[in-house]
Amino acid sequence: MSNIRFKALEITFKRERKSPKNIGKKISGYYGELVFNDHIMQEYLTKAAYQSVKDAKCKGSRISRNMADQIASGMKSWALDRGVTHYTHWFHPLTGASAEKHDSFADPVSGGLAIERFEGKSLIQQEPDASSFPNGGIRNTFEARGYTAWDPTSPAFILENTLCIPTVFVSYTGEALDYKTPLLKSISALDEAATKVVKLFNEDVKRVFSNLGWEQEYFLIDAALYKARPDLGLTGRTVFGHSSAKDQQLSDHYFGTIQERALDFMKDLEFEAHRLGIPLKTRHNEVAPNQFECAPVYEEVNIAVDHNQLLMHLLDKVAKRHNLKALLHEKPFEGINGSGKHNNWSISTDTGINLLSPGKTHFENLRFLTILINVLKAVNDYADILRAHIANAGNDHRLGGHEAPPAIISAFIGTQLGKLLTQFENQQGEDALATNEFDGNINIPKIPEILLDNTDRNRTSPFAFTGNKFEFRAIGSSANCALPMIALNTIVAKQFSDFYASHEALVKEGYDKQEATIKLIKSYLKDVKNIVYEGNNYSDEWLEIAKERGLSNFKTTPEALQVLQQEKYIKLFDEMQVLTPVELAARYDIKMENYVQKLQIEARVIGDLALNHIIPTAIKYQNILIENVQGLNQIFDNDTFQKNAALQLDLIKTISADIDAIRKLVNEMRAQKEKLNALEDNPAKAIAYQQKVIPYFDKIRSHVDHLELHIDDELWTLPKYREMLFTM
Repeated sequence: MSNIRFKALEITFKRERKSPKNIGKKISGYYGELVFNDHIMQEYLTKAAYQSVKDAKCKGSRISRNMADQIASGMKSWALDRGVTHYTHWFHPLTGASAEKHDSFADPVSGGLAIERFEGKSLIQQEPDASSFPNGGIRNTFEARGYTAWDPTSPAFILENTLCIPTVFVSYTGEALDYKTPLLKSISALDEAATKVVKLFNEDVKRVFSNLGWEQEYFLIDAALYKARPDLGLTGRTVFGHSSAKDQQLSDHYFGTIQERALDFMKDLEFEAHRLGIPLKTRHNEVAPNQFECAPVYEEVNIAVDHNQLLMHLLDKVAKRHNLKALLHEKPFEGINGSGKHNNWSISTDTGINLLSPGKTHFENLRFLTILINVLKAVNDYADILRAHIANAGNDHRLGGHEAPPAIISAFIGTQLGKLLTQFENQQGEDALATNEFDGNINIPKIPEILLDNTDRNRTSPFAFTGNKFEFRAIGSSANCALPMIALNTIVAKQFSDFYASHEALVKEGYDKQEATIKLIKSYLKDVKNIVYEGNNYSDEWLEIAKERGLSNFKTTPEALQVLQQEKYIKLFDEMQVLTPVELAARYDIKMENYVQKLQIEARVIGDLALNHIIPTAIKYQNILIENVQGLNQIFDNDTFQKNAALQLDLIKTISADIDAIRKLVNEMRAQKEKLNALEDNPAKAIAYQQKVIPYFDKIRSHVDHLELHIDDELWTLPKYREMLFTM
């Protein structure tokens, strides 16, 4: 057991179980203890300072510099009481991860002493270097100035003895260089547009909020095995690896009993998350072996996005503590389920109404249908924008199979709602709203009544209505939730704006409010039906139907991203004041560049592993076979030799063929890559890489995986699927 793979397995089997920190503790006793939340603010702030923060959150009021000094003083006192030494502006640059620059509270004073100082100006604004973050040409390297500015709607928190202050990140010339800025703008656009529509039904409504409940899927593998796989470390996925004889085909892992080591990790993760106010509620085994999921309760979308970014950090941090590695790549293992991040989105009012919940009265149902159909029409009219905002190299591997929806954006609403829309279209509006043939329960003897939701679930649908929310299932597990939420909020805000303008025009023509609403809903139904599909989204039938309906099928990231250049979508984001044309163009260029860079890394890893790991291992085993054949030739006569050495001779030929093919394909891939690297245009380079480099990946892999089946197990250097997926 001399090679690195077996050493990794030895380390894995010697692991001791680590008990979580929260054993015997009530969650309510430590929940949110590291967050400068509402309760803490009332303790550490003056009434005036506390009210200024509340007004900023609820009314969008600006916080004065004087009040900022008071808030900073209270925040510093709270942080120092908990052993904090540094503070940072915590932001989401266009890398997709979070970023931070730590500054000490300590401020030297005369006499060789120091005091802890934190003033309002440090709370409100800082100046990190903006030149090295992705900017899509907005900034030159010699124009490095950028600003972070406090987001008072997301509470500060303590991480690793550092006070973290959520902020936006903008350039010296004002362009957004982050995800939070356009997210906040999309939230504001949706609030303004949706509130006007909801006021048609309830004048008391003053604000509308978008809410998010994300579901985070991930894999866990032993840290030693992870370190023995250079491809996992450098690309996040296994570029080689033959499938295990057993993987997920028995469906025995899904919702199964959680292994002790994984459960200890989950308990520790939840402890850390709850201390930071992340409301994790659910944990379970996912479909693939060693795949898991956690999910929180719903939160306002800006807070939810921040919490998901924090959660991804905690997954990595806590996994290391348990000698594990959490994998967030969308498809770390070929042939089994990939990992998604389902975004469950809803909208609600300041009066406590979930606008996507069906009502009990005619009036409430009309409001529900108005909201539902406007959302569906937005998805129909701007489906390509949603597809572009879930596109990345990892998700290209995942979409279209193993419970991940296909690249065609469609919506699922269920049989009951489908019937209701048909009735609404064919009958008088009031009659349709009053029709209810749904029993609403399942009767099984000796079992308490099972109440049914008003829709079933469709796990193949990218955008499914699930009772009182839409589940956007097409998002990849490594994504920043802000991306799809920016797109969804913006297109729905635009549709609500158009609806309200049309409604106003009809009222001026003499229609009453209800008549105008029903007329518009009926006029939208044709478009809405275009995007709705209730069947199997993996079927060939759906491909034909989608083509007939004119729905786009962008299977790759470069295809999907190109729509961001279309005038229709440039105008959309500009009109809704979410992204300027310059900002949208920058994001297009950054995404294309990121796609190319990830493929460049994967191509290099594939080439290096193939030539430095796979081929030497194959030659070593081939030499063993040759020595065996030579020995047989010395002790047997020719006929006996031919009979006894036939298997070894065939295997030597097979290995030679695979070695030659791998070397040839790697050299061809490298030559193609060098040629394409000369291209200066990122979009052109991305398309060329997708068309001319990616095809080599699977070709090389097929020969490597073929060798894995034939080479002596003790010689194979890379941990195998059966070891990574079934060793915990």
